[in-house]
Amino acid sequence: MRYFIIVLLFLSFVVQSAAQPNRDPARPARDLSIQWEAVQNDYQNRPKSLNAITITNNGSIELPATGWKMYFNCARLIDPASVTGDVRFDLINGDLFSITPERGFQSLKPGATVRIEYVAQEPVVNITDGPEGFYLVWDAKPDTGYPTGHFTINPFKPTYKGLVTAGMIFDQNKMIRDIPMEKLTRVFPTPVSYQETTGYFNLTTATQLHADERFKSEERDLSGTLVTLLGKKTEAGNTGNAISLEFKSGLADEGYELAVKPESIVISASGAAGIFYGIQSLKTLMPPAAWSHVQPSIQIPAVLVKDEPRFSYRAFMLDVGRNFMPKKEILKLLDVMALYKLNVFHFHLTEDEGWRLELPSLPELTSVGSQRGHTLDSKHFLPPSHGSGPDTGKIAGSGFYNRSDFIEILRYAYDRHISVLPEIETPGHARAAIKAMNARYAKYMNAGNKEEAERYLLYDPVDSSRYSTSQYWNDNIINPALPSTYRFIETVINDIVQIYKDAGVPLKSIHFGGDEVPEHVWEKSPAYVRLKADHPEIQNTGDLWYYFYGKVNKLVKAKGLYLSGWEEMGLRKTRLDGNSMYLPNPDFEPEHLQTEVWNNTLGGGNEDLAYKLANGGYKVVLTPVTNFYFDMAHYKAFEEPGYYWGAFTDIDKPFSFVPFDYFKNSTVDKEGLPLNRNIFIGKQRLTDYGKSNIAGLQSAVWGENIKTTERFEYMLLPRLLGFAERAWAPDPEWAVATDSSQIRMLYADAWSSFLNVIGKRELPLLDYYSGGYGYRIPKPGVVLNEGRYAANFQFPGMEIRYTLDGKDPDIKSRIYKDPVDAGGKIFKCRAFSTNGRGGVISKTSSE
Repeated sequence: MRYFIIVLLFLSFVVQSAAQPNRDPARPARDLSIQWEAVQNDYQNRPKSLNAITITNNGSIELPATGWKMYFNCARLIDPASVTGDVRFDLINGDLFSITPERGFQSLKPGATVRIEYVAQEPVVNITDGPEGFYLVWDAKPDTGYPTGHFTINPFKPTYKGLVTAGMIFDQNKMIRDIPMEKLTRVFPTPVSYQETTGYFNLTTATQLHADERFKSEERDLSGTLVTLLGKKTEAGNTGNAISLEFKSGLADEGYELAVKPESIVISASGAAGIFYGIQSLKTLMPPAAWSHVQPSIQIPAVLVKDEPRFSYRAFMLDVGRNFMPKKEILKLLDVMALYKLNVFHFHLTEDEGWRLELPSLPELTSVGSQRGHTLDSKHFLPPSHGSGPDTGKIAGSGFYNRSDFIEILRYAYDRHISVLPEIETPGHARAAIKAMNARYAKYMNAGNKEEAERYLLYDPVDSSRYSTSQYWNDNIINPALPSTYRFIETVINDIVQIYKDAGVPLKSIHFGGDEVPEHVWEKSPAYVRLKADHPEIQNTGDLWYYFYGKVNKLVKAKGLYLSGWEEMGLRKTRLDGNSMYLPNPDFEPEHLQTEVWNNTLGGGNEDLAYKLANGGYKVVLTPVTNFYFDMAHYKAFEEPGYYWGAFTDIDKPFSFVPFDYFKNSTVDKEGLPLNRNIFIGKQRLTDYGKSNIAGLQSAVWGENIKTTERFEYMLLPRLLGFAERAWAPDPEWAVATDSSQIRMLYADAWSSFLNVIGKRELPLLDYYSGGYGYRIPKPGVVLNEGRYAANFQFPGMEIRYTLDGKDPDIKSRIYKDPVDAGGKIFKCRAFSTNGRGGVISKTSSE
């Protein structure tokens, strides 16, 4: 009898547990799978899209009709009136939305599904337009979120203009000539002077290494490279051939000479940077296969190289504020930057969605500002963004570099002749900082210390201004009218300066942001009203901009630094014929500020903004969204990840950029369609004086879509190589030619040579260099012609493998050599790297 009662009690407990989600509140969420489908573009003949979310209960517990909310992130605004399925969508802040069941919503029984349709304010172009990061919150536990289960994206076949197909890719690739390996320049980026001579230098462990005393650090770098290649250090002694690092006066600051002969290799320079770049050229000169495993010997072709960079400022910017990137990946990034002779790492450390640098004077910046998780008040951490989910402590939403991490990064970069430019976003894109200082304020107010609480406050508590940014935030702008704002900035500067000092690394500039501050900000701030009364030069909130950067500039200069920022920092907003426009601000021109200009969106009206600033006396770093933003999608196709608001940027965009006349080689608009060149009528051209103010070039990866190291490397490479070519190599012939037919011919030859070098030399090197990089292997071009499938590839030298049985090709699939009979079968093909990694698949059917 006792046994029977125990069994009944156990069964009763099991039944109750199944009926009550709060027994295991995470389980019902895990059992929900989410499917997103782009249903239709141009919905109801408007530039909008109809979308659907399908929720399926795969578990054994019923999801009740009430008592919960679901949250997700989406970069597209949603029309709340369009939502079906008896639920309500609400925009919380930024890209965070909630789903609330309403009257009429039925509980979701095991095995049941519910389909929710909604209209987004823009058409769907690719997979980044969809929702992400779904999680469930019970009303009874409002502070805890539980991730939902499997998320899938349904295939979508869009019909929009500019769609890139496998057939179009085939036609583009037809123009690429296959050039024999022996006819390719074996040093990359292309040097000023390159001459192949007779013979080879045989590199072995018996090779001697000698260096001028001024180049001992570079000698250690080269010695480490030789150990990687040969398996052990070269032997001491005076026998065998030798590599020498020699001082030679009269060369450019970063210039070098490389002479490879059968008996010796000599790298000469007048400075350590030149020696270092000569070593990088020696690395690219070696056969790519030498990097795949330890070699007993390596034959290096005899060459004579004389080289120096075109631009002294060759930068790459990485945004880790929106999504964090581990230190290991940052070091790996610095390796590839150094290999291709880039010398500035612009480290975008703060954003609305995260503060990533530990500063000892303001610990809340990372204890609060570096963490994302489920919250509606941001009192202890920030809310989910970009699909980061409800749990704190998880990369890529959460994370920061502690002081020792950052010092290691600084030293690692310095050893590779890369300077690190830290960016602290102000006054916009500053929500992480604002909320961190709010937490600090609350802590000290609770302790009864009002003075300390207000010391670093970044917002006016009684400001009732209403605004919304381009990313839909409504509380992310620092208030320039508060004295505490400048105490905060001064403290940040002091801490950063001290970290660089402790690292033993020079600091020349700090970047203080300056972009995307929306209209209506500060309008109802009492602090602004008080400041305006005391400062007659401040007539409106627009004048706060100049007041703010004037004070920040003084703080930066007091530390012996110069101020860097985005282009808005150097601009004055005015109006012409009732339309808003920008002009260079003459007040800041004498201050030698460095502006990084991204806004040249074709058709946006500011195509000549960089040239205006340079002609007006500002030092300008060209960072054009049209050519150098590598978070943009490669081309217009649903499966290609990345944003596209400014352009589509395949590797041809950085390669084809003409720095001193980028109007010249602009051929397509931001949709990828043929460009109407009338947009350049009346635009400023770059003057000779303006050319002297172009400090250099910068490429960039913004972090919204970069959640893994794999995605980062996919978006970065090989586009970074196109950028490196433009930043280092001399102005190509096609860029200076004036006859249109000659330009087309010269460009076609240069383009083919470049792609052959990338496909046959640089990508095989990157398969193994620094542990190997997961660069993007693009989709092959495919056409069906006269019953046969023909395929080709953007990078000559890479193998294409194919199947006809519907399976995805792998490294054991048949190698494509000639057109294949269709026979009514599905043709799938993809290219493979030298280490067996497969790329994007092309699929074509003859039916």
